[in-house]
Amino acid sequence: MKIGFIGLGNMGAPMAANLATAGHAVTGYDTAGVSVDGVTPAASAAEAARGAEVVVTMLPNGDILRQVAAEIVPAMAPGAVFLDCSTVDVESARAVAEEARAAGLSALDAPVSGGVGGAEAGTLTFMVGGDAAGFEKARSLFDVMGRKAVHCGPSGNGQAAKICNNMILGATMVVTCEAFALADKLGLDRQAMFDVVSTSSGSSWSMNTYCPAPGVGPTSPADNDYTPGFAADLMLKDLRLAMQAAEAADADTPMGAAAMRLYEAFVEREDGAGRDFSAMLPRFERRGHG
Repeated sequence: MKIGFIGLGNMGAPMAANLATAGHAVTGYDTAGVSVDGVTPAASAAEAARGAEVVVTMLPNGDILRQVAAEIVPAMAPGAVFLDCSTVDVESARAVAEEARAAGLSALDAPVSGGVGGAEAGTLTFMVGGDAAGFEKARSLFDVMGRKAVHCGPSGNGQAAKICNNMILGATMVVTCEAFALADKLGLDRQAMFDVVSTSSGSSWSMNTYCPAPGVGPTSPADNDYTPGFAADLMLKDLRLAMQAAEAADADTPMGAAAMRLYEAFVEREDGAGRDFSAMLPRFERRGHG
């Protein structure tokens, strides 16, 4: 398949490389001018998109997505698929999809879960909004870049699924870290705490799979000095998107809002920038110690 790929950063580069390795003809563009093995470089986003059956975008935010869409939609052939894998606000996703549909394109918003490791290994999960025909056309690409793709409904629903999932994840990680810090102060051994909670009603992905306490449970970023698997900065971005969506939809999300405020303080006023989002645990350990 002839594919254009725009945005060859930490996530986009390995995704594009996997598509090329699978035998697709991939033309790529990034403002930083990076080169990716097997990917033919283009001089502009429009050049990467021209003649492609599917154009994949992996961009930092909704404003940049809107700018790129304005450039590539006129260059794309009717019937082509505009597959956006960025994590952006729901309104931008829906606006860009509408622009693409008006030009005779299929539009999919397909944010991912799995981080850079998942992008490199081709084990991402895609949460996809948009038309069913576009989803079917892109399915073989999802199979190369990821392990699972879920069609969540019309345009914007992929972003909605991503931010709802990550709002749960952010709030759950905060309370897991709080609970470990409380257990410490109550004299409860961390291994005993893990053994109880991981098999009881308090269990969660944050506890069982990604435990924020070093040396407890399966290996996680906590065992590597909180070098990010998923950076706190990115969790803050996703929580802000969730709160933006909640405000637009008039949804009541007090726990999500509390998690956002804590990650805001952690990333912007404390030492959380560039650390894993589970590094909240040392933050809570320090509280009450002077």
